[in-house]
Amino acid sequence: MAARREHVLPEVNNPKAGRDYFIGPTFEAGIVLRGTEVKSLRAGRANIADAFIKISPKGVMLYHAHIAEYDFGNLNNHASYRTRQLLLREAEIEKIAAEIQSGGHAIIPLKIYFKHGLAKCLLAVGKGKKMHDKRQDIKEREAKREISRAMSRRK
Repeated sequence: MAARREHVLPEVNNPKAGRDYFIGPTFEAGIVLRGTEVKSLRAGRANIADAFIKISPKGVMLYHAHIAEYDFGNLNNHASYRTRQLLLREAEIEKIAAEIQSGGHAIIPLKIYFKHGLAKCLLAVGKGKKMHDKRQDIKEREAKREISRAMSRRK
């Protein structure tokens, strides 16, 4: 009997999120997409490094997320930087709005992935890091690297 091969769907991560923000509570939201956007996401052709999220009267919106045009699309292909709506429950939207009202917080997309065939966006409420916070993170990362190097040399 042949082994069944699992098809791994790509995740689109935000590399700037952990570096530029202290990550607070996270939420999982659905994304309203068009057909060609789904195909491009499944091909892993997206970037959310510069993306941000705002709460508007229309709902929770994802701005400046780049999902490349589908190569085999036609005239109905999507715009790559269009604004996309995120689907959250009303209670979650109220929690996020309360966090942001406290000041100095932003809503950041952490990653876009597929779950049970549906596109999801993991978003978090984050507080911006100052330059000295970033330097401290770099020092800690370097110290961990040195420790792991020393431990590997001892073996």
